[in-house]
Amino acid sequence: MRYLNLAGRFLGGSVFIFSGFVKGIDPAGTQIKFSDYLSAAGISLPDNVLLAAAMLLCASEFMIGISLVTGSFYKIGVIGYLIFMGLFTPLTLILAIYNPVSDCGCFGDAIHLTNWQTFFKNLILIIPGIYLVVSIRKFQPPDDVRKSTIICTIAAASFTCFMLYNVRYNPVIDFRPYKSGTNIPESMSTPANAPPPEFEVTFLYKKDGEVKEFTIENYPEGDTTWEFVDQKSVMIKKGYEPPIKDFYISTTDGVDITGLIIKDPGYTLLMISHTLTKANKKEIEAGMEAGFSAAPSNINFYVVTGSSSSEIEAFRNGLNFCMADKTLLKTIVRTNPGYLLIKDGTIIGKWSAANLPSPEWFSTDATAKILKKSNNNNAIIVIGLFLIASAIAFRVTGRYLLKSSKN
Repeated sequence: MRYLNLAGRFLGGSVFIFSGFVKGIDPAGTQIKFSDYLSAAGISLPDNVLLAAAMLLCASEFMIGISLVTGSFYKIGVIGYLIFMGLFTPLTLILAIYNPVSDCGCFGDAIHLTNWQTFFKNLILIIPGIYLVVSIRKFQPPDDVRKSTIICTIAAASFTCFMLYNVRYNPVIDFRPYKSGTNIPESMSTPANAPPPEFEVTFLYKKDGEVKEFTIENYPEGDTTWEFVDQKSVMIKKGYEPPIKDFYISTTDGVDITGLIIKDPGYTLLMISHTLTKANKKEIEAGMEAGFSAAPSNINFYVVTGSSSSEIEAFRNGLNFCMADKTLLKTIVRTNPGYLLIKDGTIIGKWSAANLPSPEWFSTDATAKILKKSNNNNAIIVIGLFLIASAIAFRVTGRYLLKSSKN
């Protein structure tokens, strides 16, 4: 029974740590998912409230997982785990039945599950939660408040800094289709040998006032006593879907310039703002200064936004303003504004307003490579610091876990 308790702790704790971590890589993505759910229910909340709620969810999951795995404040962790599973299991059943949003977002963009898959996953995970609560007195690890406080403080502080970094500078690991190195035209195309979608076709025929359904194998071909009523086609298996299928940019007059941008052999810098009026004014102005400075270096510059034409008019200053779907723009970059550097249809780099390089850095191929490497190094540094902090926490609690396993 002791080993069963440990298995339940490590299974539930590991899933919660992973779930919190991958969502913490992209808190803005979790915020968008919250917005989707609330929109389906006809509810609207301010973006900053949704972002705070998203970060709280990520941190809660992560810390519950840390509690279960390390035994720190174990009782709180077990109760928190069961509360989470008790709330989200029936909620995911409702989502599976009504399907207002196709992907629950429980593992961010790292792993996509259908609502039914999520519900069955929760059914499995609630079992160790019930067992841990029932056996909490018998198998509760010895609690050292000082040690537990050190562990949880290190884990919570490092994870919070990690999330704040991702909000400010874009996710350090990009699970979306628009990561650096992606060739947009290739990602929009369908391979010749790609599997097509499969459909089940049925036919409705009427005879003597009775309507009967037939398949393509047994429908009454040539039998004039049956009268054709209708035909139904249902997709039973999805075919290949290209990673990028909605990349479309137009001028404010509605002229499609997508091809012009992704087929340009030179550099194109896009300043992306899903809503101009919601962006920081100083950051928008800094981006526009970069746009004016890019021209002498033969860098095409476009401001791409999901704002209305009337909103765009308030910002017009001689730069090229274009329009795109807000959801697309939020998928490309999470920050508002954000930047995308493209050459020959390939994404060379992505930045937020906080780490956009000076305009002269964009002038040569070598510079672009340096920028890309710099972005990767930033990601490695942040992930490394997070892992070091986590390693310290697990090191501090090494003996603690050993005592727990012998209890």
